[in-house]
Amino acid sequence: MATPLRPAKRLRGTLELPSDKSIGHRGLILAALAEGESEVAVREPGADVLSTVGALRALGVAVDGRSGGDGVVELVVGGLGKGGAIGRLGGGSVDCGNSGTTMRLLAGALASGAGLARLTGDASLSRRPMERVASPLREMGADVQTTEGHAPLTVAGRRALQAQEHTLPIASAQVLGAICLAALAAEGVTSVRVPGPTRDHTERLLRAMGAAVARQPDGEGTVSTIEGPAALRPLSLRVPGDFSSAAAWIVAATIHRDAVVRLAGVGLNPTRTALIDVLRRMGADIEVERATDDGAEPAGDIVVRSAPRLQATTVSGAEVAALVDELPLLAVAMAAADDTSEVRGAAELRVKESDRIGALAAALAAGGAQVEELPDGWRIRRGQPHSAGVTTHGDHRIAIALAVAAWTGVAAGVTLDDPGCVVVSYPSFWRDAALVGAPR
Repeated sequence: MATPLRPAKRLRGTLELPSDKSIGHRGLILAALAEGESEVAVREPGADVLSTVGALRALGVAVDGRSGGDGVVELVVGGLGKGGAIGRLGGGSVDCGNSGTTMRLLAGALASGAGLARLTGDASLSRRPMERVASPLREMGADVQTTEGHAPLTVAGRRALQAQEHTLPIASAQVLGAICLAALAAEGVTSVRVPGPTRDHTERLLRAMGAAVARQPDGEGTVSTIEGPAALRPLSLRVPGDFSSAAAWIVAATIHRDAVVRLAGVGLNPTRTALIDVLRRMGADIEVERATDDGAEPAGDIVVRSAPRLQATTVSGAEVAALVDELPLLAVAMAAADDTSEVRGAAELRVKESDRIGALAAALAAGGAQVEELPDGWRIRRGQPHSAGVTTHGDHRIAIALAVAAWTGVAAGVTLDDPGCVVVSYPSFWRDAALVGAPR
């Protein structure tokens, strides 16, 4: 049902956000490979995390859920590891929904599995490239087949895999994570050279579960090493708030004229928080309070206040990889700056849930921003806001970014064609919007 949005008079309040789905996916899959029972507490799991739960159950893993109160679901995962060996997932038909993380990480975990698995997904997931993960797994001796480079994937588990040295052509945390999971069953040291920054959630969790994993700088990128074969001890994890969900309110409060928003218990992994650095560079007023690092992942509170004026900036190279999920929201912030900002080197956005470059350029231009679409990014500056009906293409990141554009006056009014698509990553988005005063 199409939803009209209008500018908010003010944005004020404190929000507790859904748990970080990137960490949730990884925690659940690693728990399935561990020896013994793990507990993973997730606040308001979205459709993507539930896809991982369903996939693990389809592969023979016992996953029980119980309410922990305040929207928290406590998931108890029966690990398949035995006798000091990594667990072996079974076979079967597995629906990964819209979650590329679920599909790519499971491909790595299933490479040493105990059966034949067929990984499928929705129409959007079936368009995304999968050879990038299948190819390095094959180099390790895995039997992974794609469908003309896309899903469905077929993975036939093999007990013995070979440690290899990998050099990835692009910086991808999902591909790196898949290789790490396969390396747990390989004899020797597997190394993965990545050409730019990537999230290190998989490595952090593996270290917390007893695996020998390290990451070192390598020019503009990194080299990660994983020693196998490895057994994993059970995990007790409370997944922190999702920084990508927090990004909506960080951007909204920064560019709104009357805003003070506190975001409680947000994940502060330094491989995820590049948006804060870029916005501060543009003139944002962002503080981090009560930061802790007493578990696998650091967390804390983020307080954001209105910025009187934003300066233009340029984002390219290694910074793009660190911002990949937040780039749609950054485009909205750029549309609130007086001078021209630019994003380059972000061609990966064209093969996400939608062509995010084309979708954003069209929608922001329709709302009045001055936008030039580039093959690998955009140039944007403030324009003359006006009302527009915009197409989300069923993409949760596009829908959230355009809602922020409407509430902050980047567009005078926006009508979203598919507001429900936000449930993929942020089920409580519309409720939280009401809590801080964003009208719908």
